[in-house]
Amino acid sequence: MTAGPSDTKTRVLAVNIRLKRVYEEPTPADGDRILVERLWPRGVAKSRAGVDLWAKEAAPSTALRKWFDHDPARWTEFKRRYYRELDSRPDVVRDLVNRAQNGDVTFVFASSESRWNNAVALKEYIEKHTGV
Repeated sequence: MTAGPSDTKTRVLAVNIRLKRVYEEPTPADGDRILVERLWPRGVAKSRAGVDLWAKEAAPSTALRKWFDHDPARWTEFKRRYYRELDSRPDVVRDLVNRAQNGDVTFVFASSESRWNNAVALKEYIEKHTGV
């Protein structure tokens, strides 16, 4: 809920979330690197990934991930179903929002598809629900 400018107790703070493939080198500009995948990415050593948090519960369910299969024709329906899953995980979403409000955050993902993946959808969901 976004309040008026005079009501600072309930005013939503801006979030700053970047997106990046987990295969790209970590940089200081990434801030907290949060892996938003249910499975650990293939061929990436945990020591090289630079992941600060593995947010498995923020990822879509296995059934939804397999159904979507990065098919652009299913993007709108994927987001609708994924958002419903996220609605049922308010603590997970709240933690991600808190992290993004308190510093730079980069959602890292494994997909080679940069436009239609769960990190993009998760970022949109958080921005929509924080009034950004």
